[in-house]
Amino acid sequence: MPFHTVLLDLDGTLIDHFEAIHRCHAQVRRHFGLLEPTREEVRRSVGGGLENALRRLLGPEHADKVAAGLAVFREHWDGTMLDDVTLLPGALELLAGMQAGGVHSAVLTNKHAGSARLICTHLGMDPYLAGVFGAGDTPWLKPDPRFTRHALGTLGSDAASTLLVGDSPYDVQTAQAAGIPIWAVPTGTHTEAELLAAGADRVLPDLAALLVQLQQA
Repeated sequence: MPFHTVLLDLDGTLIDHFEAIHRCHAQVRRHFGLLEPTREEVRRSVGGGLENALRRLLGPEHADKVAAGLAVFREHWDGTMLDDVTLLPGALELLAGMQAGGVHSAVLTNKHAGSARLICTHLGMDPYLAGVFGAGDTPWLKPDPRFTRHALGTLGSDAASTLLVGDSPYDVQTAQAAGIPIWAVPTGTHTEAELLAAGADRVLPDLAALLVQLQQA
């Protein structure tokens, strides 16, 4: 395969965790006596880290509630996050295929690192992953290139031989900031047109198609 290392986003790329995410944001809104957010409102708010998502969903008029909202979210999240998380179609096949092709795969996510690692273990991804990097592992989040460089340094990899796979403009920005190519899939928060407009190098319909492209590259 043409890459030594592939960094993969988690939510919307390898897993579907949206029901749990929406449920916890709804819990926060109810806690403050506010209307529950729609699924579309949550979908458009996630990707830049939990605090930023809460800030968007609470709105500027409730900015003083973000810190308390984080505590409410995390308490509900810790008790329910494994209830309905699933692998997206082709996820394990992609990871296994890349491993068979000599590629080192790792997760690079803005999800809390402890949650991300627990979920990867729960869904059977650990045997195929060289690392899982998430929020709290460093002071940075995607798209800050220092977060990507930390992951690559830990893996013993470099940007010249790395590909990033994701589902959102945050992932496109992350790759561009780090100087690595980005192949995207419209299986999460954004459409093919939005990903192309954001600057993705390729947009594949799903993970199975992405694996074929890697094998043929």
